[in-house]
Amino acid sequence: MPSRIEDYAFLSDLESAALVGRDGSIDWLTFPRFDSGACFAAILGDRNHGRWLLAPQGEPRRVDRRYRDGTLILETVYTTDDGEVAVIDCMSPRDKNLEVTRLVEGRRGRVAMQMELIIRFDYGSIVPWVRRTDAGLVAIGGPDALRLATPVEVRGQDLTSVAEFSVAEGDTVPFRLTWHPAHIPFEPSGDLLHSVATAERWWRSWSERCTYNAKWAAEVRSSLTVLKGLTYAPTGGLVAAATTSLPEKIGGERNWDYRYCWLRDATFSLIALLGAGYHDEAKRWRDWLLRAVAGEPNKLQIMYGVAGERRLPELGLDWLPGYEGSRPVRIGNAASRQYQLDVYGEVFDALYHSASAELPAHDQAWPLQLALMDFLESGWREPDEGIWEVRGERRHFTHSKVMAWVAADRAVRSVEQLGEIGTVDTWRALRDAIKQWVLDKGVDDRGVFVQYDGTHELDASLLTVPLVGFLPPDDERVVRTVDAIDRELTTDGFVNRYRHREELDGLPPGEGAFLLCSFWMVQALAMMGRTDDATSRFEKLLALRNDVGLLSEQYDPISKRLLGNVPQAFSHTALINSALQLSGAGGVSPSG
Repeated sequence: MPSRIEDYAFLSDLESAALVGRDGSIDWLTFPRFDSGACFAAILGDRNHGRWLLAPQGEPRRVDRRYRDGTLILETVYTTDDGEVAVIDCMSPRDKNLEVTRLVEGRRGRVAMQMELIIRFDYGSIVPWVRRTDAGLVAIGGPDALRLATPVEVRGQDLTSVAEFSVAEGDTVPFRLTWHPAHIPFEPSGDLLHSVATAERWWRSWSERCTYNAKWAAEVRSSLTVLKGLTYAPTGGLVAAATTSLPEKIGGERNWDYRYCWLRDATFSLIALLGAGYHDEAKRWRDWLLRAVAGEPNKLQIMYGVAGERRLPELGLDWLPGYEGSRPVRIGNAASRQYQLDVYGEVFDALYHSASAELPAHDQAWPLQLALMDFLESGWREPDEGIWEVRGERRHFTHSKVMAWVAADRAVRSVEQLGEIGTVDTWRALRDAIKQWVLDKGVDDRGVFVQYDGTHELDASLLTVPLVGFLPPDDERVVRTVDAIDRELTTDGFVNRYRHREELDGLPPGEGAFLLCSFWMVQALAMMGRTDDATSRFEKLLALRNDVGLLSEQYDPISKRLLGNVPQAFSHTALINSALQLSGAGGVSPSG
């Protein structure tokens, strides 16, 4: 069995990622990119699908973990009956080689250690050929090669590389696993002991650029580090999560691949980065966005690959049993082909915030927006799949129309406030028409915003109505909607997205409370002046973070477990933006 989702820590070299459990097992590792085939996939099955265990022999009496301050360098300290030992794990930001470094440091006494390396390329499907060379072990399977370097004697046993050794106080034993294309000759890296020190210097230099020093500074800085780790350095694209197919319900079917870049993340990520002083990262995300969406406006996708790839075909990996039996395991994402009207608003909002923050201008930004507005003049009237990517029939979702209004509003603002040139009278009329549609068809006889035209069902995405400036937070319809969502979609203070119906979703019901929506509730309450309630809920959400500060997509208040892919960018950006809102250091209001 894999570890609980909340028991994993996250490693990143800003191009690929690993998850390591409290038990010392790396159960997920992708090279050379976030969306590449995993060489360790035990998290979606068992040890036979690939993992790298490095831990004391037997059960330790205590396990303590932390990231070194301002970094994604993980330090796990094991206390045993014989002493204390630390395992330092890191993936260095890319230089020449793609690698994971693990250092075993003796802290007290003498501790017997074990290593078990099971390499299975292509998500656990390929058992490689392994041979010994002067530089260590080399495993080759198809296009991939991995090399293990360590002074420890390693032997083969049942298609597994194993070792036993001991460390005394003051000892340091290094391990390094390096990936390279199987057809390219290997060039060794430098001293094994220098990798961690080099990575620590890089991360500390990056973290020192943070300008956020208000309340919850430690939590904000931790989440900013996670966002940096989820950024694909060559392009500036930000993936939604490091994993695929971690379930929204244990044993369920809602298992998706999140290792891609969603346009929906754009505005929230930009606000978080700008609010903390990371203008370079915000600019690179803006530039990625402009490259990715270039093309015909009616073919705008909701997500793209880390370099802007558009074809993300969804496949099931039938040889993997799934996390705790949650099947199918999917790679790729068919939702990339959906029509989701709200992303047009998110693109406009992101570009508006970029220009308002005086990021260096991009000569394609305004021409792109002009083309998008030409499409939206008629496109906003079409039904879509909505923010939650339902796999039932298209509908006229209220949130989608609100975000179409955002697009028209930001186009008008760009002319009025930023000096752009466009048909502003036409856009004002469009903005008014969309708003009237929402108020006529998106509000029911209770005076509450509803999920789509013709229903009384609620949707937590409508907590964003005041956040995006569609209506002021004290408007009675906003107040009634927030209160209704709190009554009907909230469990123990945590907000669910909506009430599942198979005719809407096209899938069986069942998932945890959505952390993004729970943070939206915090922000909405703060804007409404209910500061004490907002702060209390925010603190409750902070308490869900695991011991190294990570959040996944969802939380089950009954089993008290994190659910969904991890770490989840949306959850961490929402944490940052909630702190900005509550501390008065910034917020999500476009006019704030």
